[in-house]
Amino acid sequence: MKSYRENRPTLLLVDDEPTNLQVLKHTLQDNYRLLFARDGAKALELAAKEKIDLALLDVMMPGMSGFDVCQQLKANPATAMLPVIFITALSDTADEQRGFEIGAVDYITKPFSPVIVKARVRNHLSLVQSDSLRQTRLQIVQCLGMAAEYKDNETGMHVVRMSHYTRVLALAAGYSEADADELLNAAPMHDVGKIGIPDAVLQKPGKLDADEWDVMRRHTEIGAQIIGHHDSGLLQLAGVIAMQHHEKWDGSGYPLGLAGTQIDLAARIVAIADVFDALTSVRPYKKAWTVDEAVQLLQRDAGKHFDPELVPLFISCLPEILAIKARWADEPQPPSAIAKPADAPLRAPAEAISAA
Repeated sequence: MKSYRENRPTLLLVDDEPTNLQVLKHTLQDNYRLLFARDGAKALELAAKEKIDLALLDVMMPGMSGFDVCQQLKANPATAMLPVIFITALSDTADEQRGFEIGAVDYITKPFSPVIVKARVRNHLSLVQSDSLRQTRLQIVQCLGMAAEYKDNETGMHVVRMSHYTRVLALAAGYSEADADELLNAAPMHDVGKIGIPDAVLQKPGKLDADEWDVMRRHTEIGAQIIGHHDSGLLQLAGVIAMQHHEKWDGSGYPLGLAGTQIDLAARIVAIADVFDALTSVRPYKKAWTVDEAVQLLQRDAGKHFDPELVPLFISCLPEILAIKARWADEPQPPSAIAKPADAPLRAPAEAISAA
C-alpha cells in the first residue's frame, strides 16, 4: 500500500530564479510532491515522463518563455489537460489575457502571497478531482449500458450510436448543450435491465411466445430497479429512460401505459434513436433494414408509437445521424450469424421494435 506522501498530488514548479523556487517549496512541500525546473526544456521533459497534477509556471524565462511552454503542453495530447497556473511579475491585462487564451487556468502576480498560492492550488486540484470523478461516473454508466448490449447482440456499438443520435435529436428539440450531453450520458443505460432477462429469451432467434414477451418486457422495470431511485442528476434521468423508453405516444406501450406528454421527453427522444438504430443494425433475429425503410416506419408510426413532433426533427438531422452511424459501425457479421427463414422464422417488425 502506498504511503500518504506517495499519494499526494504532484506539482511541477518552473522558474529560472532559485529564490522563487525556494519560496514555492516552503509554501507547498507539506501537502504536495514537488518537481522543479529552471527552464522550459526541463519542464517539458518532466511533464513528459512524470504524472503531474498541476504546473506553476513562470512567464519570463530566458530562451523558452512560460507562454511557449504552456503552448507546447497544450499541443501534446498527453499533457493537454494539465492545469497551468502562471506566476509572474507581468501585471498587464494583455499578458493575462494571452495566458488564458493559450490554456492557463489561473494567473498569480509576483510578489505572491503564500496563502493565495495555497488557496489557488487547492481550488484547482479540487476541480481536477471533480472532473475525474465525473469521468469515472460516466465510464461506469457506459460500461453498464454496454454490458447489457453485449449480452443482447454481442456488440456495444448500439449504445454508442443511439446515445449520440439522442444528443443530436435533443439539440434539435431545443435542449441546451449541457442538457443534451447529460442525455447522451444517460441514454446508454436504457436497456441495462436486459442483464436480468434469461438468455433463452433474450437471444432466441425465432419468434417469442406470449409468456416470453412478458419476460422480455420486464427489462424496463428491472433496469429502473438496477439504477435505483435518485432525486436528481444523471442517474435519475437514466432511471426514467430505462422505465419509459418503451412507452408509446398512443398509450399502447409498456410497462406503465403512459401516453403523449405523460411520457418524459427524454424517453420519447431515446425511443426514436433506439428504434432507428435497432432497425438499421444486424441482430441475431433479423437483417439490417435500409435507412429509407427505417425512416418510413418512423413516419408511419408518428403519433402512434413516436412523438409526432420529434419524428420530423429526427429526419431533418439525418446527415448527422448517418455520419454517427458510419463512425461507429459494427464489425461485418458472416451470413451464418444472421437468422434466415430456412433456419428460424424472422420476428415481425413490431417485435423487432419492442426488443430494441
